[in-house]
Amino acid sequence: MTAVAAEAKATGRDQYRALAFRRILILAGLACALAVSIATDMALGPANYSLSQVLSALFSPDTVGDQLRVVIWDIRMPIALMAVTVGASLSVAGAQMQTILSNPLASPFTLGISAAASFGAALGLVGGVAIFPGAVQYMVPVNAFIMAMVAALFIHFASTLRGVTVETIVLLGIALVFTFNAALSLLEYLASEQALAAVVFWTMGSLTKATWDKVFVTAAILLVTLPFFIRSAWALTALRLGDDKAASMGVNVRRLRLHTMLIVSLLAAIPVSFVGTIGFVGLVGPHIARMVVGEDQRFFLPGAVICGALLLSTTSVVSKVLIPGAILPIGVITAFVGVPFFFVLIFSNRRRAW
Repeated sequence: MTAVAAEAKATGRDQYRALAFRRILILAGLACALAVSIATDMALGPANYSLSQVLSALFSPDTVGDQLRVVIWDIRMPIALMAVTVGASLSVAGAQMQTILSNPLASPFTLGISAAASFGAALGLVGGVAIFPGAVQYMVPVNAFIMAMVAALFIHFASTLRGVTVETIVLLGIALVFTFNAALSLLEYLASEQALAAVVFWTMGSLTKATWDKVFVTAAILLVTLPFFIRSAWALTALRLGDDKAASMGVNVRRLRLHTMLIVSLLAAIPVSFVGTIGFVGLVGPHIARMVVGEDQRFFLPGAVICGALLLSTTSVVSKVLIPGAILPIGVITAFVGVPFFFVLIFSNRRRAW
């Protein structure tokens, strides 16, 4: 190796290390912002507390009053952590859907998974129909989960048919959205006033019914699925170069898409079944991560986790401060926040090939 080649190699290595260090700093900054957002979320509510009171209740619960301890630990912390786990799960699901389908519009919301979950929940709320008879007590979330998985599996099996392109899959997802929304509208038309109110509230998305059990379930699903994506980070990064190039690098593209779609379906269905329809998190979160840390899955994956969690946690804070004394449905806020951002994203990247 000549001296010039050695110097160029060393320069390239230094540049890569500087880029990696900068990305790590960005992720650390986002993580700090997430911690502040979680603490703020727990401080706000019908009775506002200072951040110092929240920190005292978290780290020195014996030094605070019973009321503050109960409010923070039993009421507000499950809601704050539910926002984090749901936001992270939906963002990761959207990120990997966009990766395997090579489409910036792919997400649990745009592919019909959220609409299917809404229809499943409405079956239980309006007609008392339990798709899984053994889960009558948890009829609404179980119905939502089953229908979300049905939609996801339909998308997957359709993608395995000969001649089906990624554009066709997105169109199938849009068709599912309209189909399930039409079926949901029919159920709402037939529902009683009480059932209709329950369906409308569920479809708006809400974290107010979060419990520790739901937090543990969503966190467990996220922690179980992340190792697969971490292990497949190189293959998923290669897939962004195109199927042919990824295959030439030794990636089994068909198997990777199969496993990723099945895992993503589970990752998207569980949170939606608990909190209702929350759009744009799975769409916008990955785009924010992609803008700040790039496509490399070693940074993109944790970036999607943090950005999704931060987006929904911040939305939870906004839902509490817009109208004093009231907590707005979080799905409404994500739409108001997500749509303008998405317009900016579209116009700022209109000349960039995806």
